[in-house]
Amino acid sequence: MIREQLPALQVVLPLCGAALCAFIDERRTAWLIATLTSFAMPVIAVLLLIQVLHGGPVSYAFGGWEPPFGIEYRVDVVNAFLLVLVSLIAAVVMPYARQSVAAEIPENKQAWFYCMYLLCLCGLLGMAITADAFNAFVFMEISSLSTYVLIAMGSDRRALVASYQYLILGTIGATFYVIGVGLLFSMTGTLNFGDLAERIATVEATRPILAALAFITVGLCLKLALFPLHVWLPNAYALAPSVATAFIAASATKVAIYLLLRFFFSIYGAHFVFDTLPVTPILLVLSIAAMFAASAVAIYQDNVKRMLAYSSVAQVGYITLGIALASQTGLTGGIAHLFNHALMKGALFLALGSIAYRVGNCGMSEMAGIGRRMPVTMAAFVIGGMSLVGVPGTVGFVSKWYLALGAIEQGWWWLAFLIVASSLLAVVYIGKVVEVAWFREPSAKAARIGEAPVTMIVCTWVLAAACIVFGIDAELTAGVAGRAAEALLAGLR
Repeated sequence: MIREQLPALQVVLPLCGAALCAFIDERRTAWLIATLTSFAMPVIAVLLLIQVLHGGPVSYAFGGWEPPFGIEYRVDVVNAFLLVLVSLIAAVVMPYARQSVAAEIPENKQAWFYCMYLLCLCGLLGMAITADAFNAFVFMEISSLSTYVLIAMGSDRRALVASYQYLILGTIGATFYVIGVGLLFSMTGTLNFGDLAERIATVEATRPILAALAFITVGLCLKLALFPLHVWLPNAYALAPSVATAFIAASATKVAIYLLLRFFFSIYGAHFVFDTLPVTPILLVLSIAAMFAASAVAIYQDNVKRMLAYSSVAQVGYITLGIALASQTGLTGGIAHLFNHALMKGALFLALGSIAYRVGNCGMSEMAGIGRRMPVTMAAFVIGGMSLVGVPGTVGFVSKWYLALGAIEQGWWWLAFLIVASSLLAVVYIGKVVEVAWFREPSAKAARIGEAPVTMIVCTWVLAAACIVFGIDAELTAGVAGRAAEALLAGLR
């Protein structure tokens, strides 16, 4: 039955698509393969989510080897939510990519771009669906190696430096992670998440287990760009091709956050991590620092892509803040913001990609008056910016509301105030772009251009409209996020 093979198909299809793109090496065919594969992914992910919501977790054992002896793919409400997110972003990005990639990447490298994109998608989906700690590392490397190539394909020569910087830091993060996994294996004799959760209870107070948690936490925090381990991210986002930036910004850091959630709550357990160890104050300090420091730096950026890159560091701070609260409401806000940030940042970067398609870059001076020449594109940017701020009626408001409620439930009114205050910083840097684009005279270059191609506008507006739809009716996103938070707090034990 195809239904029984859905967990495997979620990973195998993009892997096979990547191989086809590499062998065919023809840009139009490669784009078609990547697009059809990307369209299949959300169908599979939604079917898995429906199965999980109605019938409980889905387990898939490879090669007939039952877990914990074989590799297991396990889908519950937590990672089913993430699979839907990553696959939906992929499906929206690919139709947009045809014209954007053709404009930014040489023709002889375009098929290779789609190959690397599908490998990255395969790695991200694999990290989300696997229930094996070492298998997660394998998929992490697949997604990371392909991401390095995607970034290096940027038209600016500095993209090579950004890619190399990410390679070095990404390798350090992966090494820390696999050292932690090795320590866990040496103490428990298993790599399966469920088996780890059972066996770790008898040895969790030992030094190797504590060291493993430290290594895994630092390694994953490098991958998810938690302040101050974020230094690779601004250059990577600013200099990568527009399609790669939109896809990576909306998905890559989210999967690393998911793995951190899985280790904190499902394997080690919330009681041990947050009650026994000083994880809450550490995460609180780093999250608040990210929210304010990264937003402050974003205000002074002249390149809008770099500005939004620093904004992503700040938004990661909101998600980890929800993790630090370790309560039903706070964790719901963090998981909801994981989904909502992907929508808003995807819309913003796709809008910037459309501007770069017409203007050539995303500097403030080149964007002067662009709102008069590209009003539909800039309207989508404004909606994404409003979501970033957290204006009521947008997705950003929903998740920040849950985070503020989670802080108030803990009696931390000061934290709720900081959430609101940090959001006001986003008003400043988004307001700068709006003022330049709508209220200044068009630059010489902007005066000669028109709207972006229809396909690019439609893809951008799909995400922009989602920012409004899920902001007005948050029952689906916040509801599933709440069930995911409940499942994480219950753990696997």
